[in-house]
Amino acid sequence: MKIIESSSVSEVELPLQLKISFRKVFVLLEKYAKKEFINHPFHSSAIKMVQIFEKHPELNDGFSDYTLLQKYKEQINLLLDPLFPEALKLNEIKAASIPFSFTSFKFTDRFNDILKNAGKDYELNVRNFEDDSMYIMACTFILSFVYGYHIDVKRPFYFDIPDKKTGTMKYYRTAFNADFSDITPTKNAPFITEKDFKKLLNNFENIALWKEKFPPNSYIFKGFGIINLFDVTSEEMLSSIKANLLEGGENLIPNLQGNLRDFYSIKDLKLGFSIFDNINTKVCETKINKSNSLILNDSEIKCDTGYFCNGIMQTVFKDHKTFIISDVEEYGEKTNKNGFYKNLKNSNIQSIILIPIKATENGDLALLEIASPRAYELNSVNINKLKDIIPVFEAAVKRTSEERQNVLEATIQENYTSIHNSVKWRFYEAAEKYHNETQASENAKLDEIVFKDVYPLFGQSDIKGSSEARNSAIKEDLITQLSLAITVLKDACKSEKLPIYNELMFRVSSYLKDVEKGLNAGDEVSILDFLNREIYPVFNHIKDINTALSKKVSVYMNRLDKKLNVVYEKRKEYENSVTLLNDKLAKFLDNKQKEAQEMFPHYFERYKTDGVEYNMYIGQSITQSKTFDSLYLYNLRLWQLQTTCEMENLAFYERKNMKHDLRVASLILVHSNAMAIKFRMDEKQFDVDGAYNIRYEIIKKRIDKAHIKNSEERLTVPGKVAIVYSQDKDALEYIKYINYLQSKNQLGKIEFLELEDLQGVTGLKALRVEVVYQKDFDENKTITFNDLIKEIEA
Repeated sequence: MKIIESSSVSEVELPLQLKISFRKVFVLLEKYAKKEFINHPFHSSAIKMVQIFEKHPELNDGFSDYTLLQKYKEQINLLLDPLFPEALKLNEIKAASIPFSFTSFKFTDRFNDILKNAGKDYELNVRNFEDDSMYIMACTFILSFVYGYHIDVKRPFYFDIPDKKTGTMKYYRTAFNADFSDITPTKNAPFITEKDFKKLLNNFENIALWKEKFPPNSYIFKGFGIINLFDVTSEEMLSSIKANLLEGGENLIPNLQGNLRDFYSIKDLKLGFSIFDNINTKVCETKINKSNSLILNDSEIKCDTGYFCNGIMQTVFKDHKTFIISDVEEYGEKTNKNGFYKNLKNSNIQSIILIPIKATENGDLALLEIASPRAYELNSVNINKLKDIIPVFEAAVKRTSEERQNVLEATIQENYTSIHNSVKWRFYEAAEKYHNETQASENAKLDEIVFKDVYPLFGQSDIKGSSEARNSAIKEDLITQLSLAITVLKDACKSEKLPIYNELMFRVSSYLKDVEKGLNAGDEVSILDFLNREIYPVFNHIKDINTALSKKVSVYMNRLDKKLNVVYEKRKEYENSVTLLNDKLAKFLDNKQKEAQEMFPHYFERYKTDGVEYNMYIGQSITQSKTFDSLYLYNLRLWQLQTTCEMENLAFYERKNMKHDLRVASLILVHSNAMAIKFRMDEKQFDVDGAYNIRYEIIKKRIDKAHIKNSEERLTVPGKVAIVYSQDKDALEYIKYINYLQSKNQLGKIEFLELEDLQGVTGLKALRVEVVYQKDFDENKTITFNDLIKEIEA
């Protein structure tokens, strides 16, 4: 007789002293051993078994020494045989067991096989039952047996038993039959009153109270129980799959793969999925997310390449039905070993199930892939096991698709619209109001989004001489291209003495001389048109004359940009330099903005041109969470000047990483009066509201072209920050900030300037101050906004 004793039985504290006894079996046998049951089929065997009890009274009285199970194994086997019918031993998973310790004996054949497959080290342990829970469960057992108080705290017992043969885990729910048990209180057991019972009902988690009412070892359990196990692997996996799908996360696919391996008892089963974004409503032109796919190795699939067979195209992508390949080799023979077969073969897949799940209404499709390295392990029969699981996957795919759509919309809103986080609350408020009004009326209108009494701040770091640098790059590229063309024509003249070559060379040389003198509007277009119309057809002829000329033409063509069909070398260097500088400045400003937002929420928008420019608006109407004070405006102005100095340093030291030596000129526009800004629905962006405030927008658009009064000198120059203002009080405020930054050796000499009148704008003045470039400047170690405030307070 197999005996499994729990290693933790001596460690688990219980209110029960556990004794194994077969008294209730003896009572039953004693009944059938009486003369009135002489004709009963159990009569003669009952007499023999009663004699066993009389010969071995320990079996009746009970024992806690589990070694006696081994000593009396033959007698116990005989006594329990009626409870374990021979006809059911191969089907039932049953054993005799001691409650709460799960020391078990007398197993059915099927149970023995399960334990044998679990390995020698396996021990029967209940899942998710802590010691306190077991103690309280034993107390409720006593309340029912001894006092007649029934508490429904039934929690199913589960055993997770590995199957070494398949390399998977099996899950079993346990039913316990306590008909052969008895419980009696010792003299140390307090009597449980109805008042005690009610108090316990209100204190289930209070283990100290339960131990007070049911002290350890204060009751004696005599008997044994019968446990029946039921294989619930499928139900457990369905539940686990649901939980994993709800939880999501980076480990979703590995977790689901583990679930399905247990579900199918295939230790090396593989799971993958791909999402087909049906952008063009044609399966042939779908965009594929293949990051977790088992079956795809290209980001694009073309129907005409024959990657999928017609059966898959029709069944999966058009009819949205499951497709099963139980033998990949047989599939390969039928499809002339198409691309799909080759991919499966290379991935060591021999049977596979493809389950299409419609993700969205616009036709997006998720493809669930379940595969095995052996033929026929997945087939049209065992796919029916998935019927209860597929609806769960469908719900999860739809939810994931919706979440993905929300992420995309959030990305679009963050990067492609002007709705800044600081004002998003107002848009939600308006949208909520509109939604509620549409329920009651068809004439509902969206609110205008207006923020009144806000103070504007404008700044820019403009790349100086960008137009000249761009024109110079165009000029150099054209000179290169025309010079290469002349080289080809010269060599052609040597091979063929045709006058047309000399005439063409003359015209190309004329264009070259004109370009070297300087570019005019339209020159580039006319030159390229000339080359395309008259030179390239000649090149097509020249390259067929001999190998040397063919190589010359190839050298020319290889220097051209593949997309633009022009020499694009210096322009590319220039544009790369502009992009590098713009990206550096924009990223730096965005990171600094996060600090400033913590000080006080304010609206911020940034644009990339040839350089970076930005608007900020601060005021009470922008936020609901804080009370505005002018101090926050002054802080933000100081932050702006400090950040401008740092951006100047960043641009200055970035020159070493650029092919073109680009410099920036920085400008800050000061405006003292509060204004209103309004979201323009047609332009999808904020703009100033009111005729008076339009003047501010005019100044912004024209100020960087302004000259110092009575001179030809531009206000904005590299190496200096220009601060434009119209009221002297603003100048006094900024002089304080400049003095502070001068004390930190970040700014140098200051100039007081008057500006020439702009169209529609007069009376502007400016402070222009030198930037002191820091030798040890590090963009990652700039002074934070909080540090700035502490310095000022100190």
